[in-house]
Amino acid sequence: MHTRKTFLKFVAVLLFVPAVFAQQPQHLFFRVTLGPQFTAPVSGRLLIFLKEGTGAKEVDANPFQPSDVSIAAKELYYWNPGTSVDIDTDELAFPAGFSALKPGNYDAQAVLDVNHNYNYSGRSAGDLVSDVVSLRSWTPGQRSTPDVTLSSVFPERTPRTQLSPEKHKAAEAGAHLEDFTSPFLTRFSGRETHIRAWVILPPGYSGHLGERYPTVYWTHGFGGNLTYSKLSGESLFNRMAEGKMPPMIWVMLDESLATGTHEFADSVNNGPWGTALTTEFIPYLESKYRMDAKASGRFLQGHSSGGWATLQLQVNYPTVFGGTWSTSPDPSDFHAFSTIDLYAEHANLYRDPSGSAVPIVRDHAKVQATMEELARQERVLGDYGGQLASFEWVFSPRGPDGRPLQMFNRETGYVDPKVVLYWRDHYDLAHIVTSDWARRGPKLKGKIHVFVGTADTFYLDGPAHKFETVLKSLDADPHFTYIDNRTHFDLYKVGDDRQGLFDTIATQMYAVARPGKKWKSR
Repeated sequence: MHTRKTFLKFVAVLLFVPAVFAQQPQHLFFRVTLGPQFTAPVSGRLLIFLKEGTGAKEVDANPFQPSDVSIAAKELYYWNPGTSVDIDTDELAFPAGFSALKPGNYDAQAVLDVNHNYNYSGRSAGDLVSDVVSLRSWTPGQRSTPDVTLSSVFPERTPRTQLSPEKHKAAEAGAHLEDFTSPFLTRFSGRETHIRAWVILPPGYSGHLGERYPTVYWTHGFGGNLTYSKLSGESLFNRMAEGKMPPMIWVMLDESLATGTHEFADSVNNGPWGTALTTEFIPYLESKYRMDAKASGRFLQGHSSGGWATLQLQVNYPTVFGGTWSTSPDPSDFHAFSTIDLYAEHANLYRDPSGSAVPIVRDHAKVQATMEELARQERVLGDYGGQLASFEWVFSPRGPDGRPLQMFNRETGYVDPKVVLYWRDHYDLAHIVTSDWARRGPKLKGKIHVFVGTADTFYLDGPAHKFETVLKSLDADPHFTYIDNRTHFDLYKVGDDRQGLFDTIATQMYAVARPGKKWKSR
């Protein structure tokens, strides 16, 4: 009897095993070869991009339609030329494992992100790239493993200017690179750390040796860099040369880091960037150039993350600067972190209280991407340099591993209330001005100017309205302008001029710096 029972159990196990394996998730592999033309081992994050269709010249992540492109990733170390690796496209993938894709025609491309900066700048110089491989009538998991070969090095991007050669040459003559080694930041990081900017002198600067100029401290948004700062500065020089803007000095600051944008905020993770800017770099510049060198002649201007950077600099250093003109700034009141109230009970970045997906990108009334899509795509591309991780590197307390604590759970979307309280006390600008208005108020009144579109791509008009309401309740004399139906990307357009808003902003600044002095555009 005992023997028969044992036999029956054994048979049952044999029958059960195939069923267990049948229920296991599939794992679809791509084989990637490092071309033999490379001469040394390489390391980096191997990314595979896959998109439905054929004939693409490039397959890449799309932040505005993120789920249209499937991405798989794997970290590789000291990969030898001429050898192949199999990457499991179901282990770390967005929006889902590749084995879940429907049969069809697909284009695939592989990239080795050698600098780990894909989340911030996409493909950059030195990355290794494959040709696009077409998978026709492809059924995931059937037939042979797809093969891709890394065969070329992504080149240095050539900066593109909209100026004519003559205007570009004239603007370059007025542009001066400043690369300043900051003692504060160097002590913080333990290595030489620099503040970099392009100083754009106005036309006629060298011919008016006795004249000083109002100065604007400008900084770019997420994804920008020093090259972008120069191109933006050259455009402003051209507007001054054409008589569209009054003569001022523009300091085009670079706020990019490996972690994203530091936004010139003092941070336990990135370092004391605000302190370094205001106590080291600005005095250095004012000793070298003929700047007004007083609050009524120092202004701030920036867009998006640069808009938040300039808002916080004005709030935190109200006696240093004479006003900020911030456009489409990142959230300044965390009751509206885009569309999410971070202080709400059980706050969640992925789902609203009704259970609906939280949007983060829109084209007017049409939702293009959700917060969950953004977060999950960012995690696959790498846990460094992405927009959400960048916020944490600026705003969060430092964790025991030396990295910033995450504000929300990447799996569930739930917010960590303790981390959010730290964000509130240090970086929620509405909270900061409210709790400290008695001290800051007299120095801030009338100095905050914000422009934002009512159809802002990232829903940033909502936080602006909340911050304006707080400032009005404090009698802060704020100046908020909501431009009807404008998005994050066409806010500056006036008529046919895509940069026309700069003229309005510069004219308002000049009126503060030179009260009673008339300046008229040509």
